[in-house]
Amino acid sequence: MADACFAHSRLAAVYDPLDPDRSDLDAYLGIAKEFGARQVLDIGCGTGVFALLLAERGIEVVGVDPAAASLNVARTKPGAEQVRWLDGDATTLPPLRVDLVTMTANVAQAIADPQAWQGTLRGAYEALRPGGHLVFETRDPARRAWEEWTRDLTHQVTDVPGVGPVEKWVQLVEVEGPLVAFDQTYVFASDGQVLTSRSMLRFRERDEVERDLVAHGFVVTDVREAPDRPGREFVFVARRPL
Repeated sequence: MADACFAHSRLAAVYDPLDPDRSDLDAYLGIAKEFGARQVLDIGCGTGVFALLLAERGIEVVGVDPAAASLNVARTKPGAEQVRWLDGDATTLPPLRVDLVTMTANVAQAIADPQAWQGTLRGAYEALRPGGHLVFETRDPARRAWEEWTRDLTHQVTDVPGVGPVEKWVQLVEVEGPLVAFDQTYVFASDGQVLTSRSMLRFRERDEVERDLVAHGFVVTDVREAPDRPGREFVFVARRPL
């Protein structure tokens, strides 16, 4: 199930203006160019920001996400007709043969359930053509990013066009082993409505991720740093063998 921040129609509508800096996607655009990708599957495409950036470059894109509200936002954007939008996840895909599969931002960590994670890797492998690549990022658990998820450090107020001021903050709820739960709270000044979205992320160790990839037939070709978060994340590059 998708978190409320993606699945609730009012929250999905303000997701982009509350997080306008998507320079983190530059690295993924570079990777698509590096591998000469002409067909891309974006797992957890959300409101479609990355999928549309790819489509603008003439790349054939399939975006899949379980949050219908986020897909509804994506479908209203300029150029949306160039992308094939699918309501679901990597376990419900039609037959595909793409050059590149991506999971940007928090997508890989948000697949916290072990069975869902294994199913995602299987789906990604089956969607790739032989020689195609899977690329995704995940935070290094050793950096303990959740320690910065407090109201004081994350509070913001954004004036959203057509909506008015929206107040938002993040608050850590619980850390239990590799699982980290946190709340994102939103306050809409126009009518005072308060909405809270509970999220869970799994912080996987590097060797755990590499074992999972190999177990599903991938060859891990590189583990890079995220340019926008040096020393804080792993970017995994894996290939389906020829």
